[in-house]
Amino acid sequence: MSVEELLVSAPGKAILHGEHAVVHGKVALAVSLNLRTYLRLKATTTGKVSINLPNIDTFVCWDLSELQPLTQYFRGKRDEIQRVDGELVRILRKFVGATNENLDSCDMAILAFLYIYFLLFASSELPSLTVSVWSELPTGAGLGSSAAYSVCLAAALLCLSRVIPTPLKECDHTARWCQEDLELINSWAFQGETIVHGNPSGVDNAVGTWGGMLRFLAGKIIPLNRVPLLRILLTNTKVPRSTKVLVARLKDKMNKFPSIMTPVLDSVNAISCQCEKVLSEMTSQPITGEHYNILEELIDINQHHLNVMGVGHPTLDMLCRVTLAKGLHSKLTGAGGGGCAITLLRPETHSMVVQNMVQDLKDCGFDCWETSIGGPGVQQHSPLTVKQEIMEILNQY
Repeated sequence: MSVEELLVSAPGKAILHGEHAVVHGKVALAVSLNLRTYLRLKATTTGKVSINLPNIDTFVCWDLSELQPLTQYFRGKRDEIQRVDGELVRILRKFVGATNENLDSCDMAILAFLYIYFLLFASSELPSLTVSVWSELPTGAGLGSSAAYSVCLAAALLCLSRVIPTPLKECDHTARWCQEDLELINSWAFQGETIVHGNPSGVDNAVGTWGGMLRFLAGKIIPLNRVPLLRILLTNTKVPRSTKVLVARLKDKMNKFPSIMTPVLDSVNAISCQCEKVLSEMTSQPITGEHYNILEELIDINQHHLNVMGVGHPTLDMLCRVTLAKGLHSKLTGAGGGGCAITLLRPETHSMVVQNMVQDLKDCGFDCWETSIGGPGVQQHSPLTVKQEIMEILNQY
């Protein structure tokens, strides 16, 4: 497959169990969502660099002559990717006119692209190219949309610079990189995430890179080799929330009621470990209804704990009531205080039940997606394997 044109994708992420408790040294399980971000990179001879992000109404184009003067600051820096260079970011911010302290999603996406682009190419000839991105993930919903973008950027630009090979062979539909190349993609994607979020945990970009499920404990991220593909309904309540405020709320409760809250967090830790055990069983033996019964009970218990921790919200309570009326079990995922929730769909759940439930949730003002968790991480595609509507969008640019 030619390196002059690349099509890659990476998944979003959800927290299955352990959100907030992970801040206090407990286990969290993060899973990939089969809602993906797609990136098409095309090398050109126009003498221009273009980036097109229609999801956030961002379309930027520079002449190479505009970019060339910036290469002096990035030469020789390519091997220094363990941490983002704040001075280089300030130079880029000045270049794109992002002088406000609080950057919007457009500015951050552009800065992440330019930072990786210059680190990889400043010591050689700057390539003329067009990057177009389309995502199935809503932005700002805690579903790893920025990490999926950073992972796609890293994979495509590393291939274009020939630091890593393109894995897709002539007869392949999709292909993944080897472990060594994935580790490199992840480390570069973390740079993009750092520019967007300042101090990310690394979980989101790791899920986008490896997919499946990851165990996160005390800063250590361990990809789990085999996990079952589970159907879920993902619902966005569209209630805005502040992760910082919600984290502080739990900390206050911990300080005020340590003898009460410590056992709650210990219980959440046990839920994560029990869930991991059940999912492991589901990959090594025939899946039974009892496996799903346990997963549903764990979802219910964790959701109650999250309410006790002070990170619930009336809209999430409403969502849980709506889905339970159809015999299905839900919990918030991520920061809480609104935001998103996941609902486990058993294999025997009839499509009409799901359709009726989705309509009930939409009547509450929510957005819904039927999808799955546990799918593959970053991969390269043949255009024939990508949904037609997404390819039509990417091909516009």
